[in-house]
Amino acid sequence: MTPLEEVLHKRIAAEGPMSIAEYMSLCLMHPQHGYYPTRDPLGAAGDFITAPEVSQMFGELLGLCLAQCWMDQGRPDPFVLAELGPGRGTLMADATRAMRGVPGMLEAARLHLVETSPRLRDEQRRRLGPLMPVWHESVADLPEAPLFLLANEFFDALPIRQFLRAGDAWAERVVGLRDGALSFGLTEPVAQAALAHRLADTSEGDLVETCAPAQGIAEELGRRIAAHGGAAMIVDYGAERSLGDTFQALRRHERADPLAAPGEADLTAHVDFGALADAAPCAHTQLTPQGLFLERLGITDRARALAAKLSGDALETHVAAHRRLTHPAEMGSLFKTLGFFPEGATPPPGLLT
Repeated sequence: MTPLEEVLHKRIAAEGPMSIAEYMSLCLMHPQHGYYPTRDPLGAAGDFITAPEVSQMFGELLGLCLAQCWMDQGRPDPFVLAELGPGRGTLMADATRAMRGVPGMLEAARLHLVETSPRLRDEQRRRLGPLMPVWHESVADLPEAPLFLLANEFFDALPIRQFLRAGDAWAERVVGLRDGALSFGLTEPVAQAALAHRLADTSEGDLVETCAPAQGIAEELGRRIAAHGGAAMIVDYGAERSLGDTFQALRRHERADPLAAPGEADLTAHVDFGALADAAPCAHTQLTPQGLFLERLGITDRARALAAKLSGDALETHVAAHRRLTHPAEMGSLFKTLGFFPEGATPPPGLLT
């Protein structure tokens, strides 16, 4: 039994079953035993690898995408350059390296990072220190200014709730105790005003997931972009609408039981991109597969240019990285891209409205 599991057992015994959202929050963010405060989850020695860790091309192209948005909107100076959940800082390091080729952009940028993990903040400081980043606990703490923002694999880690349709009501899936072990259960079905719109596109027994924190963040990003200008590029795995159980755990790069070893595995769920778009009071793009988005931005040409300087194992690794980012059987279709931008402005490159 992990230390966090003991905490969970005591809380459930005292207060009764908890929502999936409360379970996720404790597993990921408990200050002493949570997943993110206690470890670096990225890379071969961690539990998962994100696109920026696969290849520099990913960050470079997203950086140039934001640069084009900045130029299309009149080169505001100063502006907030931000990232949600920056990991090791790899994505922002690659993005800003590409931005150096755009006259005046980095001089106008004020770098702000939304990160709660002390360990990851230290790594970000090591990689991004010369850019003088400012760290924040939440999106609400960002300055009010034109906002050009990246969020890669951020929304999937926000706590979700799960509801199973029963007639015109919904039973919530919860975590309780059975025979001394953590176990899933269901509440009695009740009407859910927030899910009234899902009665039209679901059937008896369907499961849907909601994420109030994600919708709140999308609303805040959209408000800032509508008021001050800017753009937000959201890349994550998910779909246009939530349908089915996507709650999952990753440990040592393998799928795991979400209720096993709490605090020692990454917990995520697929992003409901439609809910994000609906919550944001600004314009948004069509949801676009990551592979198609990167191809539109010119990843193959960039890959060929880099390949010309490589040989042997380095070349093989580079070719494999290109495939991993773009091929439908790998990250190319599972991951999607959604862009926010001001009404009447030019949408971000690589995305359609």
